[in-house]
Amino acid sequence: MGVSATGFHGHQVRCAANCPRRGVSDTALLVHIRVAHARSRGSYGWPRIWQGLLADGIRVGKHRVQKLMQLHGIYGKGKRRFRVTTDSAHDLPISPNMLDRQFTVTEPDKAWVGDITYIPTDEGWLFLAVVIDLFSRQIVGWSMDERMKSSLVIDALRMAWFKRHPPKDSGLLFHSDRGSQYASFDFRNTLLAYGIASSMSRRGNCWDNACSETVFGSLKVERLHGLKFKTRRAAKDEVMNWLLWYNQDRLHSTLH
Repeated sequence: MGVSATGFHGHQVRCAANCPRRGVSDTALLVHIRVAHARSRGSYGWPRIWQGLLADGIRVGKHRVQKLMQLHGIYGKGKRRFRVTTDSAHDLPISPNMLDRQFTVTEPDKAWVGDITYIPTDEGWLFLAVVIDLFSRQIVGWSMDERMKSSLVIDALRMAWFKRHPPKDSGLLFHSDRGSQYASFDFRNTLLAYGIASSMSRRGNCWDNACSETVFGSLKVERLHGLKFKTRRAAKDEVMNWLLWYNQDRLHSTLH
């Protein structure tokens, strides 16, 4: 017929887009589902696909989306467990758990969560520190280095502060695990200089940092799973692309 695969796909999308938003046929709905699934690089399951359809004005029941995806073998990537990275075996001061798993906040820059993860490369580990705003679940600060020192988390905190400039009297809380990087005098002094209160998880309780675990699960499952990096530079580039995608395009369940 002289029509390329790309052109045919574009024709499908345009046809689906022109279908009525209500009472959309299974054929048109399946096109929208496949497009949303492809945009997420195969990471979204039916709950996020359904949320995306609603955001696009396509009113459809979640059970219909779930059934249609299952029927056509469209699934999101599953989550895996990852090892703890930070070292909590130290004699540095520990802050009380002031957050106490109150992960739902009503406005930005009231509670930030910090954590560290690692990415393997042929050159060795690449460590990533992030700062997450609990209100939007956006990553407002990050830093990467080949060593897991206090400067790694300080740089991520500084980036967050310079991006958001929260007032010193705003009551902002910074929550982390008990790792030596977060308990270090340099990091605590940086918090003090910015007027930010410190909160730390209870010993050995991963649920106290569930938000950051979810973010890192997204990174490693949705972007890094199956990838191998020869250099730290290559890993950094991939992580940077993911950070921009996560903040700009990823659907955050907490906002729906």
